[in-house]
Amino acid sequence: MMDWILVVILVALIAILATEVFLHKQNNKRQWYFEQHGGRMLSRILETDGNIAFTLYKRGDIVKATRGFHKDNIVGEGAHGTVYKAILGHGDTAATVVAVKRCKQIDESRKEEFVQEMVVLCRVDHPNIVRLLGCCLHFEAPMLVYEFVQNGTLSDLLHGTPRRRVTLATRLRIAAEAAEALAHLHSPPHPTLHGDIKPQNILLDHRWVAKVSDFGCSTIDDNIQVVPKGTLAYLDPQFLQNFQITNKSDVFSFGVVLIELLTGKNAQAKEWKNLTTTFQNCMGNGTLGNLVDTDIVEEEGAMGLINSAAQLVSRCIASPGNARPAMGLVAEELRQFSDEMPERPEARQALEVEGQGYSYTASEGETTGFNNLAA
Repeated sequence: MMDWILVVILVALIAILATEVFLHKQNNKRQWYFEQHGGRMLSRILETDGNIAFTLYKRGDIVKATRGFHKDNIVGEGAHGTVYKAILGHGDTAATVVAVKRCKQIDESRKEEFVQEMVVLCRVDHPNIVRLLGCCLHFEAPMLVYEFVQNGTLSDLLHGTPRRRVTLATRLRIAAEAAEALAHLHSPPHPTLHGDIKPQNILLDHRWVAKVSDFGCSTIDDNIQVVPKGTLAYLDPQFLQNFQITNKSDVFSFGVVLIELLTGKNAQAKEWKNLTTTFQNCMGNGTLGNLVDTDIVEEEGAMGLINSAAQLVSRCIASPGNARPAMGLVAEELRQFSDEMPERPEARQALEVEGQGYSYTASEGETTGFNNLAA
């Protein structure tokens, strides 16, 4: 009997020791991930600048919030990672719904740029930009935590099923909000490029307010840009000549988004792969009315504003790039258009669709997103 007790005790001790060794290795691995992703550098920056509202989340909190990255929590998948709907805080802590981006791995050589970008983005504070709340660096690849935006994307609104009637006033208001967000990004003291402006990266909150988003996980070197970035349908043609993204590249991409808002056509659909050229031809031969979405053409007094917005589009997609207006001027004009045709409260209520929610769909040629110019 005594021998059996000794065997049981020995087995238990071995199991405890093995568990301790395993946990020690796991902790070492997680700490190694933290170091590799620039966690120590980021911690020092956050400690030095106490004004940055940015949280370094624990691994366990992220796992629990996403239910172990359960597939039912996935709300979008892109070329650079997967987005999960997550609930942070349980028990005595108030629960907060967030979006967790599980990034693909970042290159070791880009660690410093990645940290710099985190610092720049967490300082961005604008009502029309999705807030970066924090990150977790104790995984093989970084986890970014954003505010959760529940009503999907502008692409869902314009091209989703079932098709919804979106008034011209709503389209102009969303366009103005997105333009104001981009103008803010382009402004000092930390001028920032987006690099991948498209309807999928303009989210809509519970009040259908536009919020420009970024799902990127790494930075790029603006001086040594050798691979096309952005999505082809919205990419500035001049980029393909010199491989340099500028603030006027963002203006071009936004111009294509405006074309989609006016026409209701999807620039990424095969049948409209030359939507920008088609728009320019219609402007040239006076047949714009044939291209514009019939839903807004039929609205009373709409054509005057549609023509004004179309003229703005023409300037946004002009070549060369320095002929295009600054994003601040684009935002001002769109706000004027929106003020001329105020949105009625019932127009937003009509957008509600049973089961509609947050979504993010990747497309071919997706890029990293925000790119810090100051860095």
